[in-house]
Amino acid sequence: MSPRRSRRRKLPVEPVEVNIESLSHEGRGVTRIDGKVAFVEGALAGETVRARYIQKRGQFDVLATEEVLVASKDRVTSDCVVSGVCGGCSLQHLDPGRQLLMKQSMLLEHLQHSAGLNTDAFELMPMLTADTSHYRRKARLAVRYVQKKGGALVGFREKHSSFITVMDDCKVLVAEVASLIPTLKELISNLSSAADIPQIEVAAGEIEAAASAPLQVALVFRHLTPLEPADLDALLAFAAQHQLHCYLQPAGPDSVHRVYPQQGQDRLEYFLPAFDLRLQFHPMDFTQVNGPINRQIVSRVIDLMAVQPGQKVLDLFCGLGNFTLPLARQGCQVTGVEGSDAMVKRGYENGALNGLSNMAFYCADLSKPFVDEAWAQSQYHKLLLDPPRSGALEVVQQIQKLAPEQIVYVSCNPATLARDSAELLAQGYRLKSAGVMDMFPHTNHVESMAVFDRQAS
Repeated sequence: MSPRRSRRRKLPVEPVEVNIESLSHEGRGVTRIDGKVAFVEGALAGETVRARYIQKRGQFDVLATEEVLVASKDRVTSDCVVSGVCGGCSLQHLDPGRQLLMKQSMLLEHLQHSAGLNTDAFELMPMLTADTSHYRRKARLAVRYVQKKGGALVGFREKHSSFITVMDDCKVLVAEVASLIPTLKELISNLSSAADIPQIEVAAGEIEAAASAPLQVALVFRHLTPLEPADLDALLAFAAQHQLHCYLQPAGPDSVHRVYPQQGQDRLEYFLPAFDLRLQFHPMDFTQVNGPINRQIVSRVIDLMAVQPGQKVLDLFCGLGNFTLPLARQGCQVTGVEGSDAMVKRGYENGALNGLSNMAFYCADLSKPFVDEAWAQSQYHKLLLDPPRSGALEVVQQIQKLAPEQIVYVSCNPATLARDSAELLAQGYRLKSAGVMDMFPHTNHVESMAVFDRQAS
């Protein structure tokens, strides 16, 4: 039997006028057209809009707003000229304060649905906010040489498309990177290998602890063919002119290497001045994209955990020590566990850099049983979790082995946080407090935190 082929549904040509009932978890307007659910991008609850079809699916359709006929009081005019096209943001049209309330509502809905927790069962933490413009320190910029467009395009991809947004600025990238977009386009357009550079990884580190200090930018150029000497010279001259760290990636992640400057430490860094700490990282390392929010999150975690000298604390999914080092600064004994040998090495490097020895780092796959791991042979007073989007279900299912009195869970996915919360409740823990942090303004990404206490038996 031949495989069944999906048929592309023909889209209606004429736009339709619809009334928006609510917002989805993706920040899209929700309506019904002839009884069928439809999601309308660029629309807000309570609005009447004229929209065109962009996708037809079995259970729902997707439309894009062409004209707002009756606007919500929460609608704002974005100063981003490509906000309706660029896929880097989805909520530029929604007031930033309302964005955060929407994210809080998403968290509460997930906790109620998956864990049966109503808002009267726990304390709601104050929301953490910062400047919502030029906050993004990490990004992957797509690159494509398009002769019809006059040269190279550099930026984020368009919504629902592989095309790259035609842009000369970005309102969410840190200013030091946003200002480089026009010159990057010119640089790549003039390379003989312009068609063989598909992306640029961006990372920005701090030069000093002051919040207003300029950032140090690193660019990692992925190239599919070896660079001609003249092209390499052009990249080096560009890096020198703009005082950048320049890296090349000719193959996989392990092939990344710095070509400018040729001397000095192959690291960027950021500061946590509240704890007298500086942390170094490689541009390809995972770090938080929003520096000011990260500082607030770290301070809140330390306040909530209130660790005492002599206590044993476990930091799972610890990365390069973003929480491990501030915890160690409090005088307790901290064990950090991460799934990458490189990040474990980075944790030890950062501990030595800051004169800290009351910590140990281990490499382990936390999606698998860990009862036989050396670090799991101890019991801990307190546990910190900061997992990826997939959550930490395998960890919380084994939580009795660790037996912490308190768990602080930092999450980048409210759905998996809620799922794991249900498991922790079943294991005898109580949700004490929860709240959201605006790590990714103008997007539907929800960063949140929850605190659990072990109930007395």
